[in-house]
Amino acid sequence: MRRLRRVGQGVALAHLFVSLPDQRTKEVVEMWEKVRELAARHEVVTRLLAEAAERQDFEALEALSREEAELAPIAEGYRAYERLERAAQEARELLANESDPELRQLAREELERLKEEREKLEKELRRLLLPRDPHDTKNVFLEIRAAAGGEEAALFAADLLRMYSRYAERRGWTAEVLDMHPTDLGGVREVVLQIRGKGAYRRLKYESGTHRVQRVPETEAGGRIHTSTATVAVLPEVEDVEVEIDEKDLRIDVFSAGGPGGQHVNKTMSAVRIVHLPTGITVSVQDERSQHRNREKAMKILRARLFDYYARQREAELSETRRQAVGTGERSERIRTYNFPQNRVTDHRIGLTLYRLEEVLDGDLDELLDALETHFEAEALLREGNG
Repeated sequence: MRRLRRVGQGVALAHLFVSLPDQRTKEVVEMWEKVRELAARHEVVTRLLAEAAERQDFEALEALSREEAELAPIAEGYRAYERLERAAQEARELLANESDPELRQLAREELERLKEEREKLEKELRRLLLPRDPHDTKNVFLEIRAAAGGEEAALFAADLLRMYSRYAERRGWTAEVLDMHPTDLGGVREVVLQIRGKGAYRRLKYESGTHRVQRVPETEAGGRIHTSTATVAVLPEVEDVEVEIDEKDLRIDVFSAGGPGGQHVNKTMSAVRIVHLPTGITVSVQDERSQHRNREKAMKILRARLFDYYARQREAELSETRRQAVGTGERSERIRTYNFPQNRVTDHRIGLTLYRLEEVLDGDLDELLDALETHFEAEALLREGNG
């Protein structure tokens, strides 16, 4: 298609695409005005970043870098929109001035294609404009507990521990067990895993809930399928300023580390147990030989649990349902089922079933997590639209 005159950079967003087949709503106009404002802010931040780098203001560099990273996708979306508008303007002028039927048909097809691209771009930018969870970029504490099913539940909890550890490895994150209560048969009653990596909470936050396994236990002579559960809680690592803890509210005990054996078992008083008296929340850590390091880790876990505890309290005041509730661990409650006889993983919240159980348990979680993120973002968009 021949090139025609370019639309000036100063064209107001309210006048873009007015000649396309559909008429945009006020909501869309307001969205693009917001996009334009944020794109303009991105230009300012980019300039300020260069100035901060020149004067070696590292504090400003850190803050501006975070803002630039958040604004960059929106600014690129705005530039893509401008490119679409220039192409649409050319197609409209060709349609208005050309008498050749073949070229006119090409112009109509081009306008239709540009309309579809615009709709995709609007959908993506709506997602980017959603209010961000301030904890999305943070590290997480992932707590796994055996629930219904006895020893088989403990073995399943160990499988989940390995699954999340392998996922962290695939992402280039670090995973560290902070506290674990193993069983004699290789399962775990309870484990706290810290995963450190950019965006760890954003990727894993929808994993909170009851996970169900259906399989024939190795100890089952009759070959009957058993159903067992384990609960997962995903907590963001929070800063000191986000949760205020009064030392008077803490009871701190020290004891010698113990367990089934291994390099961390010793007779020194290095293990630490912290009880938050007002809530009864208890944390114990014994994986380090240093009492100071164990106390430091225990306080981080306590801070995360208290943040979650108070957040749930605030949520309960507004609603009878608790967002991201872990549940009781009963077999009838579940967010996901891992069915070994059928090689099947089903996430019940989104109705997604994958027939590659072994790969999922080996940490290949991206397809599940991508689908969950898309689902909950779509729900948030719907709430925004209805609001």
